[in-house]
This record gives sequence, structure tokens and C-alpha cells, in this order.
Amino acid sequence: MASRSANQPRRSAILAFILALIPGFGQIYAGQRGRGFAVLLFIPTVALLALWRMSVGGVNYIGPVAQAPTEAQVRAAWGLGIFLFVCIALVYLWSLWDAVRSAQGHPLSGSRILLLGMFAFFVIGWDVTEINVEKMITRLSEIGPRLAQIAWPWGSAFVQGVEQNQASVYVDVPCGGAPPETTEEVVGAPYLTVSPTCGDKAGEIQPNGERDPLGTVLHIEGRGFRPNEETTAWWEPPDSGEFRPRAGGFVVLDTDAKGTFTLDLNIPAFSIPGGNNTRFTRSKLTMRQEQKSGALHPSANLILALSKMVETIYLGLMSTLFGIVLAFPLSFLAAKNLMSGNRFTLAIYVLVRTLFNIIRSVEPLIWAFIFIIWVGLGPFAGTLTLALHTIASLGKLYSEAIENIEEGPLEAIQATGASWLQVIVHGVIPQVIPPFVSFTIYRWDINIRASTIIGVVGGGGIGFLLIQWIRLSDYDSAGIAIWLIGIVVTILDYASSQIREQFI
Repeated sequence: MASRSANQPRRSAILAFILALIPGFGQIYAGQRGRGFAVLLFIPTVALLALWRMSVGGVNYIGPVAQAPTEAQVRAAWGLGIFLFVCIALVYLWSLWDAVRSAQGHPLSGSRILLLGMFAFFVIGWDVTEINVEKMITRLSEIGPRLAQIAWPWGSAFVQGVEQNQASVYVDVPCGGAPPETTEEVVGAPYLTVSPTCGDKAGEIQPNGERDPLGTVLHIEGRGFRPNEETTAWWEPPDSGEFRPRAGGFVVLDTDAKGTFTLDLNIPAFSIPGGNNTRFTRSKLTMRQEQKSGALHPSANLILALSKMVETIYLGLMSTLFGIVLAFPLSFLAAKNLMSGNRFTLAIYVLVRTLFNIIRSVEPLIWAFIFIIWVGLGPFAGTLTLALHTIASLGKLYSEAIENIEEGPLEAIQATGASWLQVIVHGVIPQVIPPFVSFTIYRWDINIRASTIIGVVGGGGIGFLLIQWIRLSDYDSAGIAIWLIGIVVTILDYASSQIREQFI
């Protein structure tokens, strides 16, 4: 138990209790400022967080009935709120008694109440991050096949030619106007019928993993297909790419011995890039059979991934090159030992250093969004993003290397009457070449890796393909991209180490 300091003035316990009715003020009055400010911040912060999480959980929900939370979600939100307010009450009561004891010179031990506060924040964090151990365990079996596809995607990287046997039918989403025309059936050829010929598409996936609404159910009948053969469903909205709808998994069935089948399929959720996704659309539903033929050859996705990987390498290379060109001269202006000669040069030093810090403090993804708005989607935006960040990062590293050089050679050169520029060329640059090379190669490594992430938000390169394939659940193609990224990064790591050995 703490004891009163000899030089600490005695405080009124009654006044401390009265002030403690406002959380933390009693401790501050009694000289326990750290405790006082901790209580003052804890109680309103946890109260606001509790109200927020209860609102998110559905307490006092006001909105569309279709999006209303379940009773279980509301009960869980109430349970969390009650627990947190109990914690607040315990901390508040403790703070009242602690304020009195602190005024008397015998503050209470804060270890237990500290653990309670930490546990309260832990519970809030558990709720905010939606940790679900049960889901993680029960869905463990689902990740195995996906990891297998990513770990060994080469079965889809090299493919044979494909002979397609298919039939299509059109569906209006939603209903409106004249119904789609039906095609004439040809004996022996694949043919589809669908009922109804229009309806509403499925909604977005909800937090529980289900779609709301489910979308109109289409009854599909097919005949004239090859018998006893796998048949897959494909959906193609207007002005958009064809994709495979999912119903727990991709829609796949086998035809019977006569080459016929029936299928009930909900109209899938889809979007039209750059358009109003609530407007009337006429989409094409295709049922397709594929047979492999001919020799193996690189798949279209492998060729596309290789092309984007080369783009990624050059994105990192060009951004590093542009960064070096500007970071090199600016680093001399950001070196305090070279720019502290007078107020003017010192002001330039402060300005350049501040500029470096501002650029570096903003994440590259934020800069990527800015440049995408400026110059549009593509590798040019990614190059500008990484180049800007490279200028700030290398400029700072270069300037610190300059500030750590030996002053002796500079003084010797200055003694000969050399100009400032001559001092830089003959006294500074020879000393900073090794660290400059090391920093440059290191930044190149960073830019190659970062270019994949920049691509995710539209900055070009293989990252754009990777996120697109993941969203389409095309894990084989995603695995190809991941393998290429790993191979290229490994090769570049080895190349950079060899270059570093030659200069350092």
C-alpha cells in the first residue's frame, strides 16, 4: 500500500469524495493525477463504445425490416452492453473510494481495476473484430481444397484445347417490356427452356453468409446434350464478362442417359461496371459441356498473369528510377550538416525534411487513390504512387547517410578554398555511395512487393488480376499469380544481394 509523501499537503477526504462524483476529479485533487486522468478517460470512452456496439448489434434498430437484426444478435448486443456498464460501475465505485483513500495518503492498489479495464477493452475488441472461433473450426474443412488449388495451380496453367457443346437462353432482370424471344429447336442440337423468363436477382451476401433476397428461381430444362457428361452453368450480364453462378458452390450437374436434365437456379447477384445496377437488363444463361482435345499449351490466364507480372516488375523498376532521380539531389538539401550554414539554407532543410515526413506519413494506398483519380486506372498511377513514396523514403535515408559522414575530408577540402558544390562532389559523394546503393536496392525490393498491393486498388500490375480472381473464387488462377509473385520476388532478392556485394 502506498504511503503519503512527506512533502505532500494533506487533502480533505470529504472534498475528494465530492469531486470524485465527476470521474477522476477526486484523484486529481488528491494528487494522483495519473489515476485521475485514466479514470476520466476510461469511463466515457467505454460508455460510448458500449452504446456504439449495442447500436451496431441492433438495439433500438430503425430501418428496413429485411435488414433487421435477429433476436440472437440483439440479445448478444444487450449482453455486451450490460457487461460493459457493470465494468464502468465497478470502476466508478472504486474511483470514489480511491479518491477518499488518496486524500488520506493511502491510495488503493490499482492492479485489479487495471486488469478489469483491460478486459473490458479486450471484450470490445473481440466484438468489433467479429471473432468467431466456432465458425473458424466448423469451416476448417472448406479451406483445404482452396489451399490445395493455390498451392498447386499448374493443372490449370497448362491446358488442352476445349470443344464446347452448349445452349443459351435469355432472362430479363427484372421483369419489364416484351419477354425474350425463344430460339427454334434443332433436332439433335443442345436446347434450353427456362421458366419464368424474367425475375429479380439475388441480393448481396449478409454477415451470416446468406443472400437476402435469394432471387427468383428459374426452372431450366435441357435436352440434346451429350449423355452422362458434366454440364456447367454460366451467366453473362450485358456489357460485362461471363461468370459462373454459385449455389453453395459452382452450379454443376450431369446429364442423364438421354442427354437431358432439369435444374432450379436462383437468378445470381451481378453488377454492370460503370452502370446503374438497378436498371433493366437482359442476361444470357448458358449450359455448357466441355471436352479436352489436342496438346497441352499455356492457358490464357497463365499468359495474362505473366504479362501482368512483367508489368509489375517494370512498375517497381520505373518508380524506383524516378524516385532516385529526385531523391538524390533533394537528400543534400535535407542534410543538416550541409544546410546549417545560415538561416536561408536551414529554412530549406526544414522545408524539405517536413515534405519528406508528410509524404511518408500517408500510406501508398491513399496516394494510389489520388493518382487514380488524377490519371486513371492502370500502371501509370501505380508508378507515380510508388515514385512519390520512394522520393520521400530514399530522400530521408540518403540525407541521414550524409549526416553521418566523416567531417575530416570535408574540412580538408574546404581548407583548399573549394566551393560548396566541390565539397559535395569530392568530399561527400565518395563517402555515401555504399549506403546509397544499399538503400536503393532495398527500396527496389520494397517497390516490387508494394506494386502487387497497389495493383489491388487499380494501380496496374498483377495485383489487380489477383484480387479479381479471388473475388471470382477462381483459386487456380489466383494460385498462378501468387506463385509468379513468389518466384519473381525470390529471383530479385538473389539479384539484389549479388548487386549489393559488388558495391558494398
